[in-house]
Amino acid sequence: MFKDQKKVEAVSQEEQAKKSKRLMSPVERVGALQEKLYCKAKQERAYKFYVLYDKMFIPYMLQVGYEKVKANGGSPGIDGQDFEAIETYGKQKFLEELGEDLRKRTYKPQAVKRVWIDKANGGKRPLGIPTIRDRVAQSVCKMILEPIFEADFEESSFGFRPERSAKDAMKSIKEHLQEGKTEILDADLESYFDTIPHDKLMKVLQMRIADQRILHLIELWLKSPTYEDGQFKGGKKQKVGTPQGGVISPLLANIYMNLVDKLINNTLGIFYKQGIKIVRYADDFVLMGKRIPKEAIDKLGSILSRMGLRLNEQKTRHIQAMDTSFNFLGFTIRYDVDVHGRNKRYWNIIPSNKSVTKIREKLRDFLKHSGHCDPPNVAKGLNTIMRGWLNYFDVPKVSYPTMSKRNLRAYLVESLYRYYNRKSQRRSRLHGTQAFELLVCKYGLIDPSKYYVKSYL
Repeated sequence: MFKDQKKVEAVSQEEQAKKSKRLMSPVERVGALQEKLYCKAKQERAYKFYVLYDKMFIPYMLQVGYEKVKANGGSPGIDGQDFEAIETYGKQKFLEELGEDLRKRTYKPQAVKRVWIDKANGGKRPLGIPTIRDRVAQSVCKMILEPIFEADFEESSFGFRPERSAKDAMKSIKEHLQEGKTEILDADLESYFDTIPHDKLMKVLQMRIADQRILHLIELWLKSPTYEDGQFKGGKKQKVGTPQGGVISPLLANIYMNLVDKLINNTLGIFYKQGIKIVRYADDFVLMGKRIPKEAIDKLGSILSRMGLRLNEQKTRHIQAMDTSFNFLGFTIRYDVDVHGRNKRYWNIIPSNKSVTKIREKLRDFLKHSGHCDPPNVAKGLNTIMRGWLNYFDVPKVSYPTMSKRNLRAYLVESLYRYYNRKSQRRSRLHGTQAFELLVCKYGLIDPSKYYVKSYL
């Protein structure tokens, strides 16, 4: 009787679970699946996941994957198909066809369109643009793999991870500096995304993933040829690199660099014994310690060499931060004298000169190409540019961007004065010296000097 009662209760609970799943939104169902994968990976550090591929073609996974890709925007790939074309064709039909190709294992990614974007130093950086169809498939795969590897990632890693950001990385850097870890190895990896060895990356993935269908899918993306200037390049013979621009590329890059994090944080290794810490954001990282001996730097070089990576000797710097400033993630970190003249110094974290130049260029370009805009749209356009910059560099209790914000305000005052004085044929109240103040008071333009971010700590 007791056994039968337990069986009835178990059936009832199962029916209730099924019913609750039906009431869940696609996003909630993805979250529930990810939570299960994360908990399993966290509880069993050596566990290998054998059955994952069947989740690649679940309708709600494809739906959420598509919405994520659409939210990120971006240009169409080599097929020229954009979101408008997909939704004209029928989003549901598009996802069903992709799901069926994945289920039958007839899915084949198309070539990646390569474009070159300007870098701040005047150079060019390659960007790979997969088709939207391939980006959706990669997004679904990322949703499956991310919780598994999140369970393995070190606390010292901050880039391209859920609930982590550059602000957290800067907070960690400041804490280490305040602990006296002021000797810095400001490391720069040479073309990291383009040099990741496929064979070694696959071995790292196999430490957790035993489902050969998922591994084969990742290899297909790694081996996808690039299309540039009317020519196809790379393909199956390609042995290194994960294209920047692919949805899954940042996760794969983090998975591979996690080896470096683990070796530096290993309690039996030279770095831990010397009290050396790492703060990493994707392929950018610094080592911090009270002392960083040459043997530790040589060890890092040896680790990277075995991984098929190398330091850029020209850009990597070994410094004492109390004497020399350094840049990280767009911030400048320096040991400054007290602004009030007291006999003390403090760690000052501010926007770097390059970051300041970049925001000014964006504001200037907007005003240059917006001569036809009415005041509300001028304010709206400038706010869109400034808000992201101000939110990024204002890190409560960590950074001190006050002077940079005042300088940005002064730049806006001068730029808007010139902008409206050029409109000599259409004089208005904004023609003259009051343009900035009137845009702030009447049209909601952000005054950078009065913009503050609420504490997130």
